[in-house]
Amino acid sequence: MGRKVCYFWCCFSTGLTAGDSITPRNNEVISTEGESVTLNCTYKTTYTQPRLYWYRHYPNQAPQFILYKGARSSSSEHIPDKRYQSTTSKTSTKLVIQQLTLSDTALYYCDGASALFPAPISLR
Repeated sequence: MGRKVCYFWCCFSTGLTAGDSITPRNNEVISTEGESVTLNCTYKTTYTQPRLYWYRHYPNQAPQFILYKGARSSSSEHIPDKRYQSTTSKTSTKLVIQQLTLSDTALYYCDGASALFPAPISLR
């Protein structure tokens, strides 16, 4: 089985409201093919119903939508591929990728619909 390394790198951002930000929680996560991995981001916003989005980005391609999940007073969600799961809280979002394969090696972004800029996470 191959080895995967998930590098988190920080990208603070500002949205329409001063102080909005989203950033990966950890610097690095290591997992292997066939296992599950959890990617975490924390966010700060004054928006009461944020939607938290996850994207996957392969080199030289456009980012691909994975899912969105509502947080705080928003219960909306759209998760088309059941291999992915997400949980949200008032300050964080998690993406769980089950049964890792080599094709999961990519740059992942967590983003907020309240005009937060995406925070990149590299999965290798």
